[in-house]
Amino acid sequence: MREKLDKVMEWILIVLMSLMTLDVLWGVFTRYVVGSQAPWSEELARYLLIWIGILGAAYASGKHMHLSIDLFPESLSPTKRRKLMVIINLLVIFFVVAAMVIGGSRLVYVVSYLGQESAALKWPLGAIYTVMPISGIIIVYHKILDIIDELNTDRSPVQQTEP
Repeated sequence: MREKLDKVMEWILIVLMSLMTLDVLWGVFTRYVVGSQAPWSEELARYLLIWIGILGAAYASGKHMHLSIDLFPESLSPTKRRKLMVIINLLVIFFVVAAMVIGGSRLVYVVSYLGQESAALKWPLGAIYTVMPISGIIIVYHKILDIIDELNTDRSPVQQTEP
């Protein structure tokens, strides 16, 4: 399931990046060739970048591509390293649920309740900000799988004799 989700996210990110590239090229073309930039092109690029950045963070989290300092975990015994990784993943889950899932859902609710729209495109901002809780749920899913993987890691004979 993880591989399928990663593949779907890859394609979504490719499409969003392609759309943003075309949008920026269109904005440059209309500004310098036509003489007047389309008013919606800059706003669309901004919202596409939000989606690319936040969905990209969820994708990177699932692929373990985020920056990390692994000097300390690598110096621990395998058993202690596994325990540390479980604790780190639990802390990430706590933060992501609090900030992205709950906080993002509240943001979507408030903005939707107030009926806020984007200036040029007239898109509901609640729909634009839904990327926050969606990405949060994806990160939590990946971290739960990471915890399961850590707990199910085969223990070598050396690891079994450690206290």
